[in-house]
Amino acid sequence: MEHILYEVQDGVARLWHNRPQARNAESQGLLQELDDALKMAVADDAVRVIVIAGKGEHFSAGHDLKEAAMKRSNFTVEERWAFEERYYLGYAMNIWDCPKPTIAQVNGACIAGAFMVANMCDMVVASEDAFFSDPVCHTLGAAAVEVLVHPWVLGARKAKELLFTGGRITAREGLEMGMVNKVVPREQLEAEAMAMAQRIAQCDPFALRLVKRSINRGLDMQGFRSAIQAHFDTHELSHLSEGFQRRRAEGLANAIQRTPQADKA
Repeated sequence: MEHILYEVQDGVARLWHNRPQARNAESQGLLQELDDALKMAVADDAVRVIVIAGKGEHFSAGHDLKEAAMKRSNFTVEERWAFEERYYLGYAMNIWDCPKPTIAQVNGACIAGAFMVANMCDMVVASEDAFFSDPVCHTLGAAAVEVLVHPWVLGARKAKELLFTGGRITAREGLEMGMVNKVVPREQLEAEAMAMAQRIAQCDPFALRLVKRSINRGLDMQGFRSAIQAHFDTHELSHLSEGFQRRRAEGLANAIQRTPQADKA
């Protein structure tokens, strides 16, 4: 693999975003490899827990907008729909539906597309310098990212605040809101995520699979999957808005510099 580093140790598979020179931006290649690595970990009976992490200073800056500007800026509605349904919605749901426990190990920036990836995991362990953001409404004129997991992990009011302001949530704030399970100093992050994963790996794997299914089914009964799929349609519609068309004309890559000045939501 070129963009994902895959490691297995003591029953734990670690899937590292491995584009530190690009702040681990989630290119098409990285997302494909991440999904491939997830499937490898699921198929490996020696793996009981999966950790998704990021090499370098950041978990991930989210969608690779430079690649999008070069390759997909002139996509038709049909082309964009097919691409985003596969690489964003589909692959995110594969993390959510993964039969094995998943942990997001978050350091530095966790923005937009990365917010989706981390929050589709079962648990989040973050470093003290980590922050979470989805500035897409402000920067791209689109209706948030493709997978609107935000109200499910933050609650409706905080999700609205985050999206309406384009601000940030610190790791500590995420812990207080219940989005983050544990916050530790940066130098302890990798060891803490591994310790949690190894503790989980001691549990019977079939019992873990069943209890995860029960919890996720409970969320589905509350409308989780229907809400996620409904928002994806809304997100795709927002690409036809005047606001998004202006952003596209200005250049999608320029959106990286358009994040609001607010430090946090």
